[in-house]
Amino acid sequence: MSTSQHFAVIGAGMAGVACARTLVQAGHRVTLFEKSRGPGGRMATRSTEFGSFDHGTQYFTVRDARFAKALETVPGLCRPWSANAVRVLDPFGRVVAAALPTHESHWVPVPGMNALVKRWAQPLLDTGRVELETRVMRIERDALDARRWQLQTEGANDARQVYSGFDAVLLAIPAAQAHELLKNSKQAKELVQRIDKVEVAPCWTLLAAFPQAMQPGMSSLGPQWNAARSTHHRIAWVARESSKPKREALERWTVQASPAWSQEHLEDNPLRVQDKLLKAFAEVTGIRAEPTFATVHRWHYAQTTKPLGSSHLWDAKANIGVCGDWCLGHRVEDAFLSGLELALKVA
Repeated sequence: MSTSQHFAVIGAGMAGVACARTLVQAGHRVTLFEKSRGPGGRMATRSTEFGSFDHGTQYFTVRDARFAKALETVPGLCRPWSANAVRVLDPFGRVVAAALPTHESHWVPVPGMNALVKRWAQPLLDTGRVELETRVMRIERDALDARRWQLQTEGANDARQVYSGFDAVLLAIPAAQAHELLKNSKQAKELVQRIDKVEVAPCWTLLAAFPQAMQPGMSSLGPQWNAARSTHHRIAWVARESSKPKREALERWTVQASPAWSQEHLEDNPLRVQDKLLKAFAEVTGIRAEPTFATVHRWHYAQTTKPLGSSHLWDAKANIGVCGDWCLGHRVEDAFLSGLELALKVA
């Protein structure tokens, strides 16, 4: 597309924001739709009275030169996390190996994981290009111009609205949601068939705070390490949030359940899930103290187990495209590259 076009981008996570900002830089008009109250997606940070928790993505690595170049536009926003030597634990919490090469840095935005996407999305927000708390319910041909698209949406308090006049629609949402939206809208059948092969596992996440660790003579509870992958049947990952740069000092842990256990208990009562994960957390870390604050969050679509195998999908006849980390894998960089390459394809 050589002339300026109007794109609807659905989803303001890393892939959607990378896609939208690239299109704007190429001179196109973009409207970005996000069902939540702010951009970020799984690069999420939850604020509590006991400090913040990165309850989605825990960190990112940088391997592609294009991602590295993009990060240069936000100097100082991302810091290396000293937990580079992530441990691997057996089911009893004993360290058995190092999980990742020590030469590969773990990076975290400050003051929370959502800061990077929010910073990149800010120019779009400032120019009124983002519709927050707006869920796209259906994609259909524009009632006034059949060459273009319109979106039926649902907003706060079930408010319904139709946005029209789009030359193309780009979906930057989880594979299952993209599949459902396109299938229900009866659009881009070939894309639906390809997305159907993608598999993404859920994840229950536990957040726990231990302010008693701040008492005189105590610096922290439990192990000396700050992050670990675990082979415990319930837990895949544990991280001490207070060890990350520019975070509050109060002792806080984020615990991510294993994909298999999360799937098995996907519809369980959250309090039951919390109790089971707290028990497993104590077994893995040796922290037997009762947390002052604890809660759980359920991610329906957390980690790609069977990716698409290409960076994006584009139906040139329909002018509908799809991107997301699940196209390539599950890393932050995968999401960025997927959104970037779809934008470059259609720009």
